[in-house]
Amino acid sequence: MSLIARDINLNIGKKTLLQSVNLAVHPGEFLAILGPNGAGKSSLFKVLTREFVFFEGEVELNGKNYTDWKPEEIALQLGVLPQSSMLNFPFSAYEVVMLGRLPHSTGRIRDREITWEALQTVDASHLAESSYLSLSGGEKQRVQLARILAQIWEAPDVIYGDRFLLLDEPTSALDLSHQHLILKLAKELSHKGVGVVAILHDLNLASEYADRIMMLKEGRVHAEGNVVDVLTPNTIQQLLDIEVDVLANPKSQRPLVISSA
Repeated sequence: MSLIARDINLNIGKKTLLQSVNLAVHPGEFLAILGPNGAGKSSLFKVLTREFVFFEGEVELNGKNYTDWKPEEIALQLGVLPQSSMLNFPFSAYEVVMLGRLPHSTGRIRDREITWEALQTVDASHLAESSYLSLSGGEKQRVQLARILAQIWEAPDVIYGDRFLLLDEPTSALDLSHQHLILKLAKELSHKGVGVVAILHDLNLASEYADRIMMLKEGRVHAEGNVVDVLTPNTIQQLLDIEVDVLANPKSQRPLVISSA
């Protein structure tokens, strides 16, 4: 079972946002999507999450077209963290995370247990009683991630299939410590069989945590493959128009990208 997008074309007015894009992420895999501003990353994310439905091509989730799943069934299989989440009600952080349990019927006691575990996982249990509206941008981002984790905390019934986690720039509002915390968490989830797709800007974070990288440029797939094959000076220069050196990270031996500017 997988999350697959086939031959995606997306146009808004006279502007082409995506051209012939194909993507597949499998259970237990961490796929990072990279590219400059305007490359089509967020557009592809919105296609994958069904925020955009006016595209050409098809998206398949666990062997069935999206349109063949009911929304509540998709919610059991797919957790989505957008760049920003608009919430203007004075809920506590705990209540926000508890919203992730709405698709489930596991009972109040189990839902509370999962909510607390999710908050602890993202280092936000101390925020549980705080008003969500009073939180900083980074704190809100962690609480929203806890909500998504609570939503896909346990594997769904076998009739649905595998779980997937989609993250749109999940580290953008976080300090360095929490950037690594969130991506390490996503990596650990992939080791538990969750398929992860994350849009990232930091090449070195992608190198450290992803299994595969897809690069987008001007709405097309510029490069795709494992981290070592994709993160090369030539490919990065073509993508971002900047000269870089790529060394082996002395700890992980994964590519370490250093700007030559």
